[in-house]
Amino acid sequence: MSADEELAKDLGLLSAIAIGIGTMIGAGIFVLPGTAVARAGPLAALTFVIGGVTALFTALSASELGTAMPKSGGAYFYINRALGPLFGSISGWANWLGLAFASAFYMYGFGKYVNELVVASTLTLGPVTVSAVKVIGLIGAALFITINYIGAKETGGLQIGIVLTLLAILGVFTVVGLLNGNLESLRPFAPPGTAEQVLPVTAIVFVSYLGFVQITSVAEEIKNPGRNLPLAVIGSVVIVTVVYALFLVVLLAAVPNDLVANNDAAVVTAAQSLFGQYSVFGFGLGTVGWGLLLLGGLLATASSANASILSSSRINFAMGREKIISPSVNEIHPRFGTPYKSILITGSLIIAFLLFGNLEFLSTAGSVLHLIVYGLLNVALIVMREADPADYDPDFEVPLYPFVPIIGTVSSFALIAYIEPRVILLSSGLVVFASVWYLLYARQRVENDGVFAGWILDRSEKMPDAAVAAADSIRPTASVPDGGDFRVMVPLSNPRTEKELITLGGAIAKQRGGTVHAVHIVQVPDQTPLERAEQNERINAESKKLLEQARTDAETFSVPVETQTVLSHRSFEEVFDAARTFDADQVVMGWGPASHGRAESRLDELTHDLPCDCLVLRERGFDPSHILLPTAGGPDSVLGAEVTQLLRNEFDSDVTVLHALSDDETIEGGEEFLEEWAAENGLADADLVVDDRDVETAIGDAATDATLVVIGATGRGLLSRLVRGSPVLDILEDVECSVLLAETARKRTLRERLLGITKQE
Repeated sequence: MSADEELAKDLGLLSAIAIGIGTMIGAGIFVLPGTAVARAGPLAALTFVIGGVTALFTALSASELGTAMPKSGGAYFYINRALGPLFGSISGWANWLGLAFASAFYMYGFGKYVNELVVASTLTLGPVTVSAVKVIGLIGAALFITINYIGAKETGGLQIGIVLTLLAILGVFTVVGLLNGNLESLRPFAPPGTAEQVLPVTAIVFVSYLGFVQITSVAEEIKNPGRNLPLAVIGSVVIVTVVYALFLVVLLAAVPNDLVANNDAAVVTAAQSLFGQYSVFGFGLGTVGWGLLLLGGLLATASSANASILSSSRINFAMGREKIISPSVNEIHPRFGTPYKSILITGSLIIAFLLFGNLEFLSTAGSVLHLIVYGLLNVALIVMREADPADYDPDFEVPLYPFVPIIGTVSSFALIAYIEPRVILLSSGLVVFASVWYLLYARQRVENDGVFAGWILDRSEKMPDAAVAAADSIRPTASVPDGGDFRVMVPLSNPRTEKELITLGGAIAKQRGGTVHAVHIVQVPDQTPLERAEQNERINAESKKLLEQARTDAETFSVPVETQTVLSHRSFEEVFDAARTFDADQVVMGWGPASHGRAESRLDELTHDLPCDCLVLRERGFDPSHILLPTAGGPDSVLGAEVTQLLRNEFDSDVTVLHALSDDETIEGGEEFLEEWAAENGLADADLVVDDRDVETAIGDAATDATLVVIGATGRGLLSRLVRGSPVLDILEDVECSVLLAETARKRTLRERLLGITKQE
């Protein structure tokens, strides 16, 4: 599947709301009341309200981001787009594994409810014994994984049926509870020692609110997302919060608190007690109430698991699409139209977690991982609002900005402090793993920088150096422009060489149908703050004059021209940072005597790859009428051939292609190589010359008739050049015409940086 393909829009508003409600109304209402009441008494109802209000702040942020970017992946996609792929990796792994943990937790609960109805046996698989609860949970997991594999439409339809039935069951219980409720049972509302337990209990019950953001995970499949997505996200949180609070108040008012506290089956026990007061034709309804709420528990855990599997597989799918993980998971099933590989991978994780986890561990692991994602999601909204990228146009906007996302960020991260330390440690380990995963695997593959890094680098002259360095250090090395025409960046510093560099850059841009981006890089002494230098009238005047002349010269080629002044405490190194910042496809720069014969400093050579193709001109009167192109067949000489073709097309140049024989190469072999190479690189009609002398002598003699030598950067590495020198440096000193060094953007291993590649260019 390509990045431009879309998932089918099969989910309506009711299906989307059902996904949110179905994920949230699960173990939260059927298991946690016992723990909450034991610690907070009647204030337990308040803890659910606080949890809902906390979730509502993130729901508002998620709604705005979702209407601006209705893409599969939800919170992961928004964080990745806003904060960049490093935080995208963290949020993607946290959200994906958090939902997988939660799905396993729901299936564990499903197994417990089914085991109340049937007497199941344990299962022995060799040395491993699996409890009956887990066996039932594994069967349920396999069922819902299969349903999700078939397609989202079937999932959405199933969710609607489950949620409507579940709400009806809870509604019947609430009505019966209201008929038997006594507000005196709620007194005292805050028994001694319970008030300080409100926030810790809120952190425990917050696992009940994991579903609302997952609606955005299927945003790409929601019909009319601008309207339906915020209604579904915000509506599901409000509905569930009201249901939780009302249900718990009615529960505590209708039955003694002691019956609820520390009772994992409090809801079922209370239903049996309440319904047992009634009879029909002499038949007591206690068993009916017990069965009804037991069915509710089964539906709740099943719907939660079903919605979580749906959402987690979409996050896995989105991570593959953004290349955080292998894009091979993107493959869409030819019949069902679902990302079946991601569903199978997620399903395997759910089964593994269910096999080796317990109920408490699975629930708290899912909760803390989601809180990390929720905090980052609120930060992502702030970044998008402040950076205001051109393509950010949400149909829904968060009210009371920036207070809503700030409160959402603080409350999400604060609740983590109340989670079990063992789970916090596990989550911290996941954050470290996701960061290392990005740096070692995804960074070389991801192509999108993220809005935040671009926002910093676009203002590099105004931002602290540490911030610029940090933003640049984590940018993906495979970063490419988001589109548009070919961009030739020409860094300028000397008015004397400006015309030649702009002429070269303008000719290349014209032939490629691109744009010239002239950048005046002004080096400022370390002692001078960049903000102060920006106010220097002399610098401003000189920069304006230089860039105006550059614009005039470039416009003679009828190409679009952009200009920029960059103030920096660095000079040479800033060229490559600017190339990354302005998404340059090619850099055309001047060659000073201190450049060490390379379009990189020696430190850069050890630590970095070139951000794009670089052409470095040693100018002695730019004249491309007769071009000499030496080649030994390396990648840099291929770039030289491309540039030579462009210059020949623009200036009608005569071209000579030279090949100096190696020690073990015959003249016949050299001629055959040169003819094939010239044909492959569009220079078959050039003058082809084979010379059996050493490279320096051959090029030096051939250059006497040339006006411009275009040569690939030497393949010798840093250590080799330090010991033996470089043929490029020697040639520069020998010839009288201008020399253009061509070096391609490519990744090099440390060995290549130190020792060079084997074939000379």
